[in-house]
Amino acid sequence: MPQPSSLSSPWTAQMITADHPSAPILRTSFQLEPGHGEVTAAVLRITALGIVEARFNGVPASADVLTPGWTSYEQRLRFAAWDVIDLIEPTTTIVLAVGNGWYRGRLGWLGLEGVYGPDKAAAAELVLAYSDGHRQTIITDGTWESAPSAILADDLYDGETIDARLLLPQNAHLAEDNNFGPVRVVEFDPSILEPYVGPPVRRQEELAPAVVGRTASGELLLDFGQNLVGWLRIQVTGESGEELVVHHAEVLENGDLALRPLRSAKAADRFVFSGGDDDFEPTFTYHGFRYARLQGWPGTDEEAIDGIRAVVVGSELERIGHFACSDPDLVKLHENVVWGMRGNFLDLPTDCPQRDERMGYLGDLAAFAPTAAFLYDIDAFLRDWLLDLNVEQRIQGGQVPLTVPNTLKYEPSMFQAPPEGVEIKPAPMAMWQDGAVWIPWALWEQYGDVRALEQQRESIASYFDIIEGAIEENGTLTAGYQLGDWLDPAAPPEDPRNARADREVVATACMYKTADLAARISRVLGDDEEAARRRAVAERIRSGFLDTYVGSDGRIRSDAPTVYAVAIAFGLVTGDLAQAAGDRLAELIADGGYVIATGFIGTPFVLHALSGTGHVETAYRLITQKQCPSWLYQVSMGATTVWERWDALLPDGRVNPGEMTSFNHYAFGSVGDWMHRVIAGISPLEPGYRRVLFAPQPGTGLTSASADIRTPYGVSGISWSLEDSRLRVQLEVAQGTEGLLRLPGAPERVLGPGKHEFEDAHVG
Repeated sequence: MPQPSSLSSPWTAQMITADHPSAPILRTSFQLEPGHGEVTAAVLRITALGIVEARFNGVPASADVLTPGWTSYEQRLRFAAWDVIDLIEPTTTIVLAVGNGWYRGRLGWLGLEGVYGPDKAAAAELVLAYSDGHRQTIITDGTWESAPSAILADDLYDGETIDARLLLPQNAHLAEDNNFGPVRVVEFDPSILEPYVGPPVRRQEELAPAVVGRTASGELLLDFGQNLVGWLRIQVTGESGEELVVHHAEVLENGDLALRPLRSAKAADRFVFSGGDDDFEPTFTYHGFRYARLQGWPGTDEEAIDGIRAVVVGSELERIGHFACSDPDLVKLHENVVWGMRGNFLDLPTDCPQRDERMGYLGDLAAFAPTAAFLYDIDAFLRDWLLDLNVEQRIQGGQVPLTVPNTLKYEPSMFQAPPEGVEIKPAPMAMWQDGAVWIPWALWEQYGDVRALEQQRESIASYFDIIEGAIEENGTLTAGYQLGDWLDPAAPPEDPRNARADREVVATACMYKTADLAARISRVLGDDEEAARRRAVAERIRSGFLDTYVGSDGRIRSDAPTVYAVAIAFGLVTGDLAQAAGDRLAELIADGGYVIATGFIGTPFVLHALSGTGHVETAYRLITQKQCPSWLYQVSMGATTVWERWDALLPDGRVNPGEMTSFNHYAFGSVGDWMHRVIAGISPLEPGYRRVLFAPQPGTGLTSASADIRTPYGVSGISWSLEDSRLRVQLEVAQGTEGLLRLPGAPERVLGPGKHEFEDAHVG
């Protein structure tokens, strides 16, 4: 049977739309051409300026949703290719429903709408292959017809309105012709079309609710038990014309939904009853929520429990890594990290899924990428997104955008380009722009697939040029705007940039890490000359850091935990100087009561810096701390994902007054990397786990831990247990790989493929 790729051809389909205030539906019918035998293959290629769904004779053409997602539409628009052979009949009606999506809906926090264009439209091409080799092609063009749909309004931030009394897209093939009118062809350049590199977005699972109670005004409150991303599917019967309004939120406050953290996002779906049995599912929006408030629910509480489900939506990623340990709070923390990733890896890696933002910040992912790459196979997912980084970076002359796709270039804000005639020296923003290098490296280290580095070669080179141009004579970075150690818990709610760590110190440290990785990447790609040049730049930065910021007593300017954490983790300090920095870091943590004192930049590295300098117990006291601010404080407060602020929910149950208060933000979930590498003790010694390091470091209170990961060679894993200070370790080394076992108080062992067990190490 011909494969979908074999049916590919240059696009001839036109982009079409209809001038209806609702989400339009577009329709055509066709018959199979006689005399050519059976249809042996049928592939639908489909895309949209917005979001598109397709049905064949009323049956969905694919399980994919939110197609074709969000890309840098000005230069790059993806199309999906679906096998639809099982849906082809002698006479087939194709119906497309088109929503605003990211293309035409609201984006960002300043109320931008229709950033990419005024029209939501779709293009599709169906190719049928017959047994005699004949092909039949059906394309979107001016001969299609259109009608308004039951979707009266749709927006990713604000929600969806569905009137069940009106024509529904899934029934459009049955409608009389007089309900339909003409379509309008939209000018479109098909040369920007590209196939998906990453996976589609799909429904993942459904969760049933529990009834919380009623608000003061009598509205029903439901709890789905998990902060999730998706929408509600509601089966209900109500009086014709009556309306059900559903609001969504992550937490409750004062007996009702806490809506303030959503900022301007309404996150409300409206459903108008037909008078019969209705099944509502708003697939042209999505929400980040745990709780829902139902205004106008016509049934009983029991009917709500039976008839309502939360549909979890996300990119179709394969889980490859797992972790467990004897501490149920740490297990819950890890589970929260996983759920936070699931919610925010929706077509692109977003910062948060609920408020008026939901953007692909490089800084957040730079912190989280090593953890994400262990938990799921995200290689293709991120390579797809990084293609948009390349596009946006070229538009900006090599400067890395803070978000991808880059809508900030349309916002009249501090990130706007300078006025014409005003020249500002380009300079890197620590971590947020460094993600252009850190993220591809994380993929290479985890999967050993050089394609990510090859694909980003130009991006990395362009950014490295900007770094070189920004370095001061003394080797430091003082130019540019810095967010610094964002959301340090000591920063006031209204000023998350006001961290303890000196921004200049942090920026120079991050610049060194980027230069160091860029040199390594050149080496991997076989460019030894460029690697040497970049290495010299990195050493210049390192010397500048040591000479400018490190005193004769080993203290680093601002004497904050983050400056020591990054200096150690990035290799800026080595030998005795690294040990002194580790000792000072441990002292600061102890003096602070073993609570978190780091923000977005310091947190991914503070535990590594402690354990790497012999302060394992200090690291364990930090990760198991339950006082605010800490990871387990969030767990103790009922969190089911990782928060943006350490104290997003205050001890008295009030929501933090800060504007940036998301309850699903994965940056601080970067702790997962330390849990995998140090608690369980598994990490790659060579990219892709060709050589695997097994080096668990048990801490007080833990009696067992385990982790495994499906590598390109197969599964490697470790499980250890501790009894009477005696450590028992079970290992699995994937075929074609080599393991190195490093246990406390024992000589290193080189291990071949297969299963191994040791019970001769003493701890304590």
